[in-house]
Amino acid sequence: MFLVMGITGKVGGATAKHLLAHGKKVRALVRNREKAAHWANRGVELVDGDWNDTAAIERALKRVDGAFVMLPSVWAPSPDYKEARAVIANYVEALTKAAPPRVVALSSMGADKTSGLGMITALSLLEQGFRDLVSPTAFVRAGGFFENFLHGLQVARGGTLPVYYNPTDRQSTMVATNDIGGEVATLLTGPAWSGRRVIELGSMVSADEVAKQLAEVLKLDVKAFAIPRAGWAEAFEQFGIPKGHTGAAEEMYEAVNAGWMDLGVEGTGHIAGTTSARDVFETALNAAKA
Repeated sequence: MFLVMGITGKVGGATAKHLLAHGKKVRALVRNREKAAHWANRGVELVDGDWNDTAAIERALKRVDGAFVMLPSVWAPSPDYKEARAVIANYVEALTKAAPPRVVALSSMGADKTSGLGMITALSLLEQGFRDLVSPTAFVRAGGFFENFLHGLQVARGGTLPVYYNPTDRQSTMVATNDIGGEVATLLTGPAWSGRRVIELGSMVSADEVAKQLAEVLKLDVKAFAIPRAGWAEAFEQFGIPKGHTGAAEEMYEAVNAGWMDLGVEGTGHIAGTTSARDVFETALNAAKA
C-alpha cells in the first residue's frame, strides 16, 4: 500500500495512475470525496483529511510501504511562507511518528538555493524540513511543467505563445507531470536506499522549442513571445493572482531566467523526461474533443 498526497492534482494523479498500472494498492488523503470519486472507483482507498490535519496524515500513513508527499500550490504566499511552513511541520510530525519505509517528496529545480527563489522557496523549506527524517527520503527536483503551457492551445491560435522565459531560445529544465508520476512510482516500488537522495528530473528545452511543438499540434505558425518584464504583474493578475501579490511568481521566473533551473547540481542524480511538450498538447487536445 502506498500513500499518494494530492491525488486530485496532476502530479499526484499521475503517480497514482502509474502505481495502479503496476498492480500496487494506493491510498489517498482527500478533503473532498466527491472530487476523488473516480479514484475510489479504481480501487484507491480514501482517507478523509487534508494537509493541515496531522492526525489525518498519520492515519493515512499507517502500514504503508511508502509515501509520496507534496506541497499544495500557493501562487500568492505570505511573505514568510507560513502556509508552506505549516504543512511541512505537519508532515514532519506525522512522518516522524509513522516512519514509513521510504518517502518521496516533490521538489523543484533550484530548491538547493535558499534565497531569491520566489515560489520555489516553499520547496527549499520542504527539503530543509525533511533533513532529519528517519525514513529514507528522495526529493524529485522537477523542471518547469509542460502543462503550464496548455493555455497555448487557445491563445496561440493568434500566432504567439506568451511566455515568461527570456530569451525564448535559452533552454531550461522542463518536464511533463506524467514523467514525474512515473519516476515517483519507480522510487516508491524500486530498490531500497538509505539516507537522502536527490533526483533532477527533466530535459533542457527552450520556449521556442515548446512553441514549435505546439505549432505542429495546432497545425499553425506559432512563435514564442517573451512577455516584457514590466508586464509580468499584469499578466499574472490575468491568471488569477491577486493584485499586489504577484511578487513570488515574478521572482521565481527571474530565477529561472538567471539559470537556476539548469541541470547538474552537485550530488544529484538525473532522469531525463520521455514525454514531450507535443505529447502533452496532443493529449489535452484529444481530451477536449472527446
